[in-house]
Amino acid sequence: MNQVLATKHINKHFHKPKDFHVLKDISIEMNQGEFVSIMGKSGSGKSTLLYILSTMDTDYTGELYLNQELISGKTHQELSRIRNKNIGFVFQFHYLLSEFSVIENVMLPAKKLAEKSDAEIMHDANEKLKMLNIGHLAHQRAARISGGEKQRVAIARALINSPSILMGDEPTGNLDSHNSENVFSIFKRLKEEEGLSLLVVTHDQDFANRTDRIIQMEDGRILV
Repeated sequence: MNQVLATKHINKHFHKPKDFHVLKDISIEMNQGEFVSIMGKSGSGKSTLLYILSTMDTDYTGELYLNQELISGKTHQELSRIRNKNIGFVFQFHYLLSEFSVIENVMLPAKKLAEKSDAEIMHDANEKLKMLNIGHLAHQRAARISGGEKQRVAIARALINSPSILMGDEPTGNLDSHNSENVFSIFKRLKEEEGLSLLVVTHDQDFANRTDRIIQMEDGRILV
């Protein structure tokens, strides 16, 4: 199995107002095509860990590997490119630009990466929207669609650069049970049909129980 993500002995401290050891000796491995959830009480370090794994937070000690390449210590510019190309991110809130159309929102990360022409990006964006059964919304303004639809648009946007891993921070936290189930089904399908790796921080035990495995955190450590 190809390893898509790994950490070795990650530690993180918050230094203000006083020193707080928030992540303690975190070593994890994740293979391609795995669907993993991270659980733990508020304050256990889940989101802090996810931000390090997603390369958005670089203030830590230890090693982070993405697709078996060491990426700790790279410049912010290098990390921005690695992140945009390899990591799709779905938040609890969709962060769509409301004045843009659905398809314009989905195209944004690919335009930033600038590896394809606008026509190719538009084609890819349409394909992703169709895959998520929202192709008919492509030219609607993002402000005009429902909450469940917005989260599917956010997933399409996260997939536009064909990342090797999709990360989610409470991606169903803002949704009712019907839309939460929709999101879970989409994630499961991406794993099974596209071989995508998924790592999701969640409070939803039912969601977590249906993933391949659960990483349980408490007080900044992983419980084995």
